[in-house]
Amino acid sequence: MSHNRPVGIDQIPAFDTVIDARSPAEFALDHLPGAINCPVLDDEERRTVGTLYKQQGAFEARRVGGAMVAANLARHLREQLADKPITWRPLVYCWRGGMRSGSMVQWLRLVGWDAQQLAGGYKRFRGHVIAQIEAIAPQLPLRVLCGPTGSAKTALLHALAAQGAQVLDLEGLAVHKGSVLGKVPDRPQPSQKRFETQLAVQLQALDLSRPVYVEAESRRIGQISLPTPLLERLRASPCIEIVASPEARLAYLLRDYAYLGDDGPRLADTLGQLHGLQANETIARWQAWALAGALGPLFGELMALHYDPLYTRSQNGNYLRLKESAQVNADSLDEAALVALATEIAQCALSSIP
Repeated sequence: MSHNRPVGIDQIPAFDTVIDARSPAEFALDHLPGAINCPVLDDEERRTVGTLYKQQGAFEARRVGGAMVAANLARHLREQLADKPITWRPLVYCWRGGMRSGSMVQWLRLVGWDAQQLAGGYKRFRGHVIAQIEAIAPQLPLRVLCGPTGSAKTALLHALAAQGAQVLDLEGLAVHKGSVLGKVPDRPQPSQKRFETQLAVQLQALDLSRPVYVEAESRRIGQISLPTPLLERLRASPCIEIVASPEARLAYLLRDYAYLGDDGPRLADTLGQLHGLQANETIARWQAWALAGALGPLFGELMALHYDPLYTRSQNGNYLRLKESAQVNADSLDEAALVALATEIAQCALSSIP
C-alpha cells in the first residue's frame, strides 16, 4: 500500500473511483468528472455541525460531528462500497482537502484499501478548471456558424458531429437554446461551475490541429455566462453564415419548438418578458396567439420583429469577421438538407478560410 499523502490533480486517472465526501447539495452544484457522492455529513448535518462550531466551539462540533461521520461511513461501507475488492484504489476529496475527506481516507485505509486524498480538494480542482479554459480557449481553431434564429445552427452542429467533425455544443452544455424561448422543458440548467467543469472536459479532448465548429453565441445562454476567454475567441474567429429562406426557417422553428404549443399559458407568460423591447399591442397579439396555440403566425412575427433585428445588431457589433464569412445557402432545413449543408460547411471550412 502506498504512503498516505495527498495526491495532485494530474494523478486522478491512476485511481479506480473518485469519491466526493461533501454534502449532496455541494455535489449537485459541481463535482469532479465521474465522481460518486459518499457524503460524510449530509446537508442538514453539515448545518448542525457549523452552528455548533460557532456557538459552542470546535470540540463540541467535532464530538457531535464525529458520531455523524462514523454513522455515515458505516452506511457507505455497508452499501455503496460493499462490493469493492482489496485491490480497489479510491481517491477521496472534500471542499479543501480537510477533515471530511481525511476521516474517510483513514477509515478506508483501516479496512485495507489503498485510499488517497486529493490535495487541496474541490477548491484546487476548481482553480484547475478555470486555468484549463484560460489556456485552451485562445488556441481553439473555431469555425463559427452564424445565421438568424431558425437557421438550424445547433442541428447543423449535430450533423457535422455525425460526419466526424469536432463540435463544441455550448447550448447543449448549458441546457438552453439561447433565446427568450430557449428554456428546455423539464431540464434545469446546470450551475455556472458545473457548466465550466463540463466545458473544460470537452476542451481538453479536442484536437487543436483540426477545426472545431461552434455556434455564434452572446455572452449569456439563459442563466449561464460564457467564460470571457472563450467569448473573445468566438468573436475573433472565422465565420460561416447560413443563409436560409424565411420559409425554411419558419418551418424549422415550428418543428424545433413544437412543444411550446403544449402549454399556451406558460408561453404567453414567457413572451411577457419582451415588455419594453416590443410595443404592448404587439406583445398582446403574440400572447393571444400563444394561448390559441397559433405558433405559425407567432413565429413568423417573432422572426421579423424580434429575432432578425436582434441578430443584425449583435452579429455586426460582436462578430468581427462576419463580413468576410463564407456563406452557404439553404432553401430547406429538413433532415436531408441538413446532412448536405453539413458536408458543404466542412468543405467551406477547409477551402476558403485561413
